[in-house]
This record gives sequence, C-alpha cells and structure tokens, in this order.
Amino acid sequence: MPTISLAYLTTVPLPPPEAIRLAAELGYDAVGLRSLPAAPGGDASPLIEDAALRAETRRAIASGVPVFDMEIVRLAADFTVETFQPFLELCGELGVRAILTAGDDPDEARLTASYAAFCEAAAAYGLTADLEFMPWTRVPDARAAQRIVEAAGQPNGRVLVDALHAGRSHTTLADIAAIPAGRLSYAQICDAPGEIPATDEGLIHTARQARLLPGEGGIDLVGIFSQLPAELPISVEVPHLERASQLGVREWARQALAATHRILAARDEAVAGGASLR
Repeated sequence: MPTISLAYLTTVPLPPPEAIRLAAELGYDAVGLRSLPAAPGGDASPLIEDAALRAETRRAIASGVPVFDMEIVRLAADFTVETFQPFLELCGELGVRAILTAGDDPDEARLTASYAAFCEAAAAYGLTADLEFMPWTRVPDARAAQRIVEAAGQPNGRVLVDALHAGRSHTTLADIAAIPAGRLSYAQICDAPGEIPATDEGLIHTARQARLLPGEGGIDLVGIFSQLPAELPISVEVPHLERASQLGVREWARQALAATHRILAARDEAVAGGASLR
C-alpha cells in the first residue's frame, strides 16, 4: 500500500496540529497543510506569521505523522521568487516534501520561466514543485502540465494528477500513462458526479467544497490509478463542507480513508486482470 496522506481540504477547519493528530489516529501516513490561500481571502493556516502555531505544529509532527505537501503557490504574471521565500522557509522548517503549484499566467513561455525559477528556489529546501492541472487555470490538462514541466527542465519539476481534474478536463488515460514516473511525486484522490459543470464557477464549487468519497461518483478512479505507479503516494482530498459538518471532520476523514482503500483494492484487482500499471 502506498503512502496515504490526509489532505488539507478534507480536514477544514482543523488547525494544523489537530489535523496531524487526527491523521495519526486514523491511520494515515502523512498530512497535507495549506499556508497560502487558493484565492484572495481564502482559507489558509497562518503558519508563516504565527510562531506559536509553527512550534505546536512541529511538536505534533514529532509525535504524529509528517507533512507531505504544502499548498499553494500560484504562478501569476507578476510572479517573483522573493514573494515566496517565507513560504519556502516554512516548508523547510516543517520537513515538507512537495509543494502544490498552480499556473495562472496566460503567457505560457513566461509561466514556464516562472515555474523553472520556482523549482530552482524550492530545490534548495529539498522540495518538489508539483504542477497541478485544473481546467479553469492556464494549465488546463495533463498534456499542458507535462509540456511546461518538461520545458522548464528542472530535476524537481513534477506533474500533480488530481483525479477530479483528470476526470473533468480534456485528459485521457493515455495522457496520464504518458507522464514519466520520475515526474510524479503524488496524486490526489476523490470522486464527483458524472455530469461535468458547464462553467468555471461550477467546477470550482465542486473542487473546493462538494467532492464525493472515492467510489461514490462518476470518475473512473480505477482507470486513472491503474495508469500511475503502484507505489505513488496518494493524497486523500475530499472536501464536502455540508457532509463534513454533519458527520464531523473525524468521521468524514475516516470514511474517506476507507473509501480510498476500497478503490486501491479494486485497482489492484483490475491490474491483476490485465489493466496497465507502472
């Protein structure tokens, strides 16, 4: 079984130390945190500014599970490495392995140069920069993400496959299979209804607050994860604000882990029957 990490969005609104302790209690192998918002005014933990919270988080890590990934670096047209230096220092302090990165610059050549520069800065802290394709961003599908990562030419450049976006973008199973294993640090698992929203607003709503447990929706999770290396770490990212509020974050995270195990078992069974797996 690969490393399975409890993603930030699955644990909202828990602060980082509580999320780490919950991950350890439920049997997750790692945890994901967010110290920069996905959008202006969005949710994020004040780890960069709050020294006491950082210290408590380090204590939780020491007695619980490690932090696998940290969110989120958005590469816009005005990107500068210096802006993200405090973020990188935080990642180094907490022993983070991977940085979730998104591309918002409409100029792909400039975006690629910014991504390369960020990779270089992240490498100094032993971090990978995992470029996530999302259909409403300037990196809309797996082919675009791989193109940018390869053009940047950085050893720590990676493509991040989120099952939601793989299922809702112009990404095929062949596109996922074409990503070299060395360009993958981890993947994200969740599910969603089979009907794809027609607007960016609808896509974003599902992504940030209405995903389904793996196996509940219409995404071909067995097919997607059969194209990825068997040992690739998996982040369980299943935000559903209403259901998590009703059940409580602990029970929602427990159900998400159990559902992930079921999908991986089904994946292994499919592979044994002849499906592809690297």
